[in-house]
Amino acid sequence: MRPLSREDLMSLEEYAQARPQFRARVLQHKSERQLAVGPHATWLFEDRLTVQYQIQEMLRTERIFEAEGIAAELAAYNPLIPDGSNWKVTLLLEYEPAARPAALAQLRGVEQRCWMQVAGHTRVFAVADEDLSRENSAKTSAVHFLRFELDAAMIESLRGGAVLGAGIDHPQYRHEVLAPDALRRALCADLD
Repeated sequence: MRPLSREDLMSLEEYAQARPQFRARVLQHKSERQLAVGPHATWLFEDRLTVQYQIQEMLRTERIFEAEGIAAELAAYNPLIPDGSNWKVTLLLEYEPAARPAALAQLRGVEQRCWMQVAGHTRVFAVADEDLSRENSAKTSAVHFLRFELDAAMIESLRGGAVLGAGIDHPQYRHEVLAPDALRRALCADLD
């Protein structure tokens, strides 16, 4: 997928007018690109549209309209767009506020134990948090950024209809699921 450029973005004024319809479209799109992996982990598979929405919202919230600020947002968020042989995922660890501190303390390293598997191929474990570490000696973060790299044989199998599995293999959180066919098809479209 091609990275976003300034020309792909709406001005603050244009976005203010288009936001209700654009937001509804993006939220529907995101709902089709989410995968629950167990009761407390949601994976959002990012693409150009989800990243454009994030950038537009940042520009709106921060009232950024100068070229340097827009360029900084593009530089920060463009790495979340898949680039043809991978998927980029935002991992959300979701717990009730009272349970969150204890759960996040037990889940240190969880981002390294996330995997995807194309039927007939080995598991691909995530490359996590390439921008910066999101855990410390006491706990992990509730949000992580993952990248899953696929080889040509995996991509060919997916295009041929192979089943896609996903999971987390952490001592304190072990869950695996099959990707619904609609999600599998959407993810195939993200690949070159």
